[in-house]
Amino acid sequence: MDRLQAMHMFVRVAELSSFSAVAQQMGLARSAVTRQIAALEQHLGIKLMVRSTRRLMLTSAGAAYLEKCRVILNLVEAAETGVAEERQTPRGMIRISLPLTYGLMRVAPILLDFARRYPEVQLDMDYTDRRVNLIEEAIDLSVRITSRLGATEIARRIGSSQLHAVASPSYLAEHGTPRHPSELIHHECLSYTTTTETKQTWSFEIDGVLTAYPIRARIHSNNGEALNDAVERGLGIALQPDFIIERSLQSGKVVTILNKFPLPELGIYAMLPSNRQVPHRVRVLMEFLADQLR
Repeated sequence: MDRLQAMHMFVRVAELSSFSAVAQQMGLARSAVTRQIAALEQHLGIKLMVRSTRRLMLTSAGAAYLEKCRVILNLVEAAETGVAEERQTPRGMIRISLPLTYGLMRVAPILLDFARRYPEVQLDMDYTDRRVNLIEEAIDLSVRITSRLGATEIARRIGSSQLHAVASPSYLAEHGTPRHPSELIHHECLSYTTTTETKQTWSFEIDGVLTAYPIRARIHSNNGEALNDAVERGLGIALQPDFIIERSLQSGKVVTILNKFPLPELGIYAMLPSNRQVPHRVRVLMEFLADQLR
């Protein structure tokens, strides 16, 4: 039994609470994963997990062993990273999650340049606007656009984007132009959301204070391009990042409104999983992205 491999597999099973999910990620039969964990338990002489038809739970010994495994595997990763840095040649697989529109418009060309520069790196790119779980989905790096990070999230800011309130000239001609955010409640608003919850307030800076104002929205989407199409068709007002509305503004299909009331700046972040050492290849990619997006 390869103990390091067994420890790595045990950590993955503990994090995902599933033998089948780990087997699928690693391209193995489920029986191979269960045999590996069983062999590890036999070697240690303790029960690490309690299995049932519905759930998998760590024993107290398993929970303590899990933390020690993470420390050991991080040290191994750090040692290998040091060797890789000495060779100065990034190599290996990087699984990266990207927001759909921004990823395709701005990040994809950069990633292709990165792949050309470092031919020993393999890139697995997943484009989605949902918020991924980096640990559960074995993602090495995620690019996220947000105005606020969680206290425990590990991230590096690699760029920024500015929000604008926009509408089409035809909508404004028919419904009038709001002069203050408080007037939005009387307009058709188009809401961006990434969850089942729909936001019913938009926040603007009034005299240096961020203030939330109620809106009335009957169209919601988790994709900015879909909302931009709705704006162009005169269906309402939306808050959109600059990279989505750039062409529409240039063509005159949409115009900005409420320009006297600043909207929160969006940070563009490289998000990292919190449970492992950052490999050299991932750090090189972060530097490359930050340099190109600056």
